[in-house]
This record gives sequence, C-alpha cells and structure tokens, in this order.
Amino acid sequence: MFNSFGNFLRLTTFGESHGKAIGGVLDGFPAGVKIDMDFVQAELNRRRPGQSRITTSRSEDDKVELLSGVFEGRSTGSPIGFLVWNKNQHSSDYSEMQSVYRPSHADYTYKLKYGIRDYRGGGRSSARETIARVVGGALAKLALRQLGMHITAYTSQVGAIRLEENYTAYDLSLIETNPVRCPDPEKAKEMEEYIYKVKEEGDTIGGVVTCVIQGVPIGLGEPVFGKLQAALASGMLSINAAKAFEYGEGFKGLKMKGSEQNDVFYNHNGRIETRTNYSGGIQGGISNGEDIYFRVAFKPVATVLMEQHTVNLDGQDTTLKARGRHDPCVLPRAVPIVEAMAAMTMLDYYLIDRMTQL
Repeated sequence: MFNSFGNFLRLTTFGESHGKAIGGVLDGFPAGVKIDMDFVQAELNRRRPGQSRITTSRSEDDKVELLSGVFEGRSTGSPIGFLVWNKNQHSSDYSEMQSVYRPSHADYTYKLKYGIRDYRGGGRSSARETIARVVGGALAKLALRQLGMHITAYTSQVGAIRLEENYTAYDLSLIETNPVRCPDPEKAKEMEEYIYKVKEEGDTIGGVVTCVIQGVPIGLGEPVFGKLQAALASGMLSINAAKAFEYGEGFKGLKMKGSEQNDVFYNHNGRIETRTNYSGGIQGGISNGEDIYFRVAFKPVATVLMEQHTVNLDGQDTTLKARGRHDPCVLPRAVPIVEAMAAMTMLDYYLIDRMTQL
C-alpha cells in the first residue's frame, strides 16, 4: 500500500536498493507532450551516485528504459512505464546488519510492521527508490515547460554554513557549476570542504534545500483540504531524510507584525500583483501568480562509519560499525529529487484545476 503519489497525475514506484531494478508507472500524464529522453537522462544523472568526492562511491549508470506510453517521441496519454536496472550492488557490505537494528534507520519499525525486512541497503526504504521519482519529475517538467512553469532547487545550507539572502539575491544559473549545487561560489566551496571533512571523519551532516517555482498560474490548489502548500509539503516530507518544510517566510516571518508581513496588492500594467511575496506565492491554499518558494530541511544521513551502540533482533545490547558506500550529506543529490516532487505536484494540481473548470 501507499506506493503511489498524486491524484490525477499518479506515480507508482517499485523496486528495492539491492533488487534487480527500480521502476515506476506514471498514469494520468497528458497526451501530446514531446518527450526529450536526453533531458530525462540528464535529470537522472544529477541524482545518480558517484558524482564527486562528497557523494557515495556506488557506481551506477542509472540508464532509464521507457516501456510504454510514448510513441514517435510524444506521450500517448496511456500509462508511462519505465525501468532503471541496478548493476553495482555490494550486498555483502550489509551481511553484519541482518541481525541488528541500525540507529535512526527504518529497520526496527519496518520489521515490527511487516515481520520481515530487506537488510541490504534498506530495501524499499532506501533512497534509491527516488530514482523513479526523478524520472516522473523529469517527465512532469517537460509538460510544465509547455505551460511556462519552471522549477529550480539548490543547496542553501549545510550544517551551520548557510546563504543569508533569499533566492532573488543569487544567480541561479550557477547552481550546477559546483558539486554542492549552491548558487554562491564562495559558500559552495565552504560547504564542499566541510562535507569532505565530515566524510573523512566517517560522519554525516544535514542541511537545507531551497526550491523556487516560477511562472505559476493563478488558482492552483483548494481552500480547505487540498491546499497547494500542503500538497507540496506532503511530497517533500515523503523524501528520505526530510525532516521539515516551510514556505514563504516560514518561521522567519514570526518575527514580523501583520502590518509588516502583509503582501500589499497593486495594479501593475493592468495586472493585480503584490509588492512583496512573504506569502510564498500561495494565499488561502491557492496560488496567486507570484513565485512559489519553500525550504526543505534534511537530517544527517543515519549511516555513520563509526562504532555505535544498538541492540540485536532479540533486544540484546551490541555495537555496530557500518560498512558500505554512503553519502556524507544528502543535499547535493536531494536537489533534483526536490525538483521532481515539486514538478509532479504542480502538474497534478494543474490537471485537477483544469478538470474542475470544465
């Protein structure tokens, strides 16, 4: 159950970290969208392991194969099925973990809920499942392009190193020029060196990904249980290691008075706009046409390459020193995943709005 995401546009994913493949079925995708497979593969390449010295050394091509739903380069409106084969599993790295519960992992809860668990890399709870999300998100991005919507995410904080300004102060074209995916070159270098230092210590570190959605039409979202920010939060908090979500000014806005935070309306060349955007492009759960921006906090990766206390399956005290290839910080590879979940959410809510307007 609950292996699907979305309403009108619905992605169902399958596969495990050390199984034969990861795949998915994207249903409800509109017909006639030109499918650029080079773009889809490029999005997967942004997520794949082994990109730099600050990511896991697992080496995977992550080549996507479309199985259905595309004919002569365009979507047909039928379900789009796809696969990415796993080729570089080191399952033996996890043999010592089959009889113990790893601290802060899903091992304990998964075992108690289902009575069985795949200890090889976390099985279904592994972040490798996000491959399917990135494919679905890449396809959604292609559809959103035709609607004039663009989604950009970047690393805005690693540990205590953070960008102090909002997204309008940075050149977002610089995001892909460094392995951290941060638009500030100086901060990016600090972040990279810090992540590498943490990696050398066998430890991990968390941070924040900021996402901006531009070109959003007015009217997406519903005023009660279908609020657009709630849908975005649901998508973001379903990502592995995500711990918190805030949009607009979020917690920072609590320091402001209502008279200071209110986004005042004005007439801009015949179009009603707001002079500020503290609301983050959403008011009353509905998009108002301004940029939507939000932040997602990610915890440090739970797998640390140092000895930790834990218990075995019988509840007896023991110790565990994890092996394997793991990210010291999820932020660089989380950036395309955040974009993917945002893209599928926005396309889903666009399609919902279009259907309710008929």
